[in-house]
Amino acid sequence: MIRIENLSKSFGSKVVFKDISLEFSEGNVYGIVGENGAGKTTFFRCLAGLEDYEGKIITSLKPFKNHLGFLTAEPFFMTKITGKEYIRLLCNARGIKNIDIESKNIFDLPLNQYASTYSTGMKKKLAITAILLQQNNFFILDEPFNGVDIQSNIILTEIILKLKELKKTVLISSHIFSTLADTCDEIHLLGEGIIKKSVKKPEFRQLEEEMKKVILGDSIDRLGLS
Repeated sequence: MIRIENLSKSFGSKVVFKDISLEFSEGNVYGIVGENGAGKTTFFRCLAGLEDYEGKIITSLKPFKNHLGFLTAEPFFMTKITGKEYIRLLCNARGIKNIDIESKNIFDLPLNQYASTYSTGMKKKLAITAILLQQNNFFILDEPFNGVDIQSNIILTEIILKLKELKKTVLISSHIFSTLADTCDEIHLLGEGIIKKSVKKPEFRQLEEEMKKVILGDSIDRLGLS
């Protein structure tokens, strides 16, 4: 269980979010949605301990960073490290050794090739594989479906559902609402520095329609398509 109390973050005079309080339970998948610039990535970075913040993050997982698998929206890799070496490095950080990496290469990645030469989608799949093999208890996935082919999206969806079955806690952001609807137990809408709305599965469709109306407005009509 992770409990967040009055989490606030500012960059100088700019308030990103203020007094966010949420709770994430074992065996549940949570979605964070919001417009670009709403603060989703900054929120994730605060949870991961990569940003200073005000408020409290309370968890029984000590230290939290040793139980956290964080997939960033744009994974970074050193220029002279192969895919296999990257996975081994992250596993070694958790004390996991003698792992048969080749047999666990479910995305068929060129593991002996430098990771910096991978495409955007391949980099994301490598990073996901590595944090999965770390055997983490809590996962933060920032736009995991973005830039990934449809076959891998199907695999990712099933992986998330398997993590849920294993009583892991998963936190996801995505611009593809259908992927959240397929995997999440609860979705939180972040905007204007606050959690504007929190909904469970029966209300997902209603939230999607509300977001669509806000995003579209009268923009399609103003195009004057004929």
